[in-house]
Amino acid sequence: MRKILILLILYAAAYGGFRQTHIEVWEKDNQAYVIFPTGSLGKAMYYAWRPLTYADAALTGMRFHIGAHQ
Repeated sequence: MRKILILLILYAAAYGGFRQTHIEVWEKDNQAYVIFPTGSLGKAMYYAWRPLTYADAALTGMRFHIGAHQ
């Protein structure tokens, strides 16, 4: 049980760290987005953290995007 709790804490902490270092405000709509990298790694991160992004969006209004806005 303790190992599962530690893994969940590490999972949430990794997301939190990534989120804080990858926020970008898009000029088109003046909204903040967490930008995930392009490619397979970015997609894997996006889907691995998807449950947390849903909660984050509901609580903070944050938006998410794979790759930079064009």
